[in-house]
Amino acid sequence: MRSRTAIWFECKIAYEKVMDDGLQKKVTENYVVDALSFTEAEKRIMEEMSSYISGEFTVKDIKIAPYGEIFFSDEEMADRWYKCKLQFITIDEKTEKEKRSNVNYLVQAGTLNAAVRNIDEVMGGTMIDYVIASVAETTLMDVFEYGKDKHDDKPEYEG
Repeated sequence: MRSRTAIWFECKIAYEKVMDDGLQKKVTENYVVDALSFTEAEKRIMEEMSSYISGEFTVKDIKIAPYGEIFFSDEEMADRWYKCKLQFITIDEKTEKEKRSNVNYLVQAGTLNAAVRNIDEVMGGTMIDYVIASVAETTLMDVFEYGKDKHDDKPEYEG
C-alpha cells in the first residue's frame, strides 16, 4: 500500500538499441513511473533506465499518465500492459437516472482475456457496479512503482 500521494507519469525514452541482427537502430519506448512531480519522474526514469541501457539515452517526453490505478500481476506470462476503461454506474437520487463515470486503469497481463480476468478479480471484491467499456494493448514497455528509498533499508529484526 502506498502512503505517498504520488502520480503516475508516462515517460518517452529514445536510444540506440542493438537489434537481433546486430545492427543499431534508434528506438523510442514508453514507460510509466510513480513520482511526486515531473522533476522526480525525470530523475526516477533516468535511474531506472541506466540499469537497462548501456549507452546514452534521452527523455523525450514526460506527461501525467491517464490512469486512475494500476493493477499489477504476479503471473510469469504477464508481459504486456492494457489500458482498460471502466464505467462506474450510479443512480442519481434526484432524477433516478443511471449515471456512468469513466475511469482508465492500466492492467498488467499476458493476453487481452487475462487483462479482463484481472479486472474482474480486482473489481469483484468491491461493491461497485461497473462495465468494462474497452480494453486495448498499450505500447508501454514497463511500469516502475515507487519502492523503498535505498537509504531507508533497515533490518526487519535486530537481535
